[in-house]
Amino acid sequence: MPVSEQPSSPWQRHKARGLHPENPHHGRYDMAALVSAAPELEVCLTTNPRGETTVDFSNPDAVVALNKALLIHHYGIQSWKLPDGYLCPPIPGRADYLCYLHDLLAQSDGRNPDQPPGVLDIGTGANLIYPLIGQRLYGWQFVATETDAVAVRNAHQIIAANPGLADSIEIRMQRHAEHIFQGMIAPGEYFDLTLCNPPFFASEKEAHAQAKRKWRNLKGQGNSVKRNFGGQSHELWCDGGELAFVKRMLAESLAYGGQVGWFSCLISKEDNIAPLKRELKRISVREVKVVAMAQGQKQSRFIAWRF
Repeated sequence: MPVSEQPSSPWQRHKARGLHPENPHHGRYDMAALVSAAPELEVCLTTNPRGETTVDFSNPDAVVALNKALLIHHYGIQSWKLPDGYLCPPIPGRADYLCYLHDLLAQSDGRNPDQPPGVLDIGTGANLIYPLIGQRLYGWQFVATETDAVAVRNAHQIIAANPGLADSIEIRMQRHAEHIFQGMIAPGEYFDLTLCNPPFFASEKEAHAQAKRKWRNLKGQGNSVKRNFGGQSHELWCDGGELAFVKRMLAESLAYGGQVGWFSCLISKEDNIAPLKRELKRISVREVKVVAMAQGQKQSRFIAWRF
């Protein structure tokens, strides 16, 4: 069947110019409101050269404190925490992916609008960020998969600390890391949508080199990479990098085309889009969408496909 690439909404015809209109995180952070929500954030504040109150983003404790405050203030999520060394996600960007996926679902034919969508989050991490935001923003029902036992335990603790989340978020331990959907989608089960933030790097060496560049830009030196660069190895890199991981996801999705409305995955490297579209054409998917997003100066995108 033909592959089509279509904009998911009118503002997708060119590069995205800012956060999605529904994203709660437009503009500068309201630090007074965030400190009111989470007083421990106050000690993490600093003043930038323009005299504006901000957070020292080179300080990992400050970034975690900011996330806690954002989750309390915007989403009512209490007691969010991370084990040492696990990935601390940028919340505005994560929310943007969900907002554009909401657009995608709104255009989907054949689903009952009175039923909350069922969403499968591949590799939810210790932060559980997509189910937390997606449930609060849109009332979605989530199944969240994860290969790491420490991450699974932490995610369960976040759910337990927030009454009502257990009715909307289920966590499934993937005991076979070589699989993505296999063992996670049960016979007869249906999901309106899958989402994923895949490992980006092809090796630990590549991940560490990028970390050094990142923190040198933030602080003018790279001495504290190990402390500052959050993320376990499986969160950051895999053999072959992002392209190999997503190709494996495409191949495995073939077996579940009748059980999923839309498959989707974030793509960090724009150069990976062309080979992925070729692969999707080869396996004869019904439709493909590539959706551009922007957070500040950063351009990102996700690819979505259905059978």
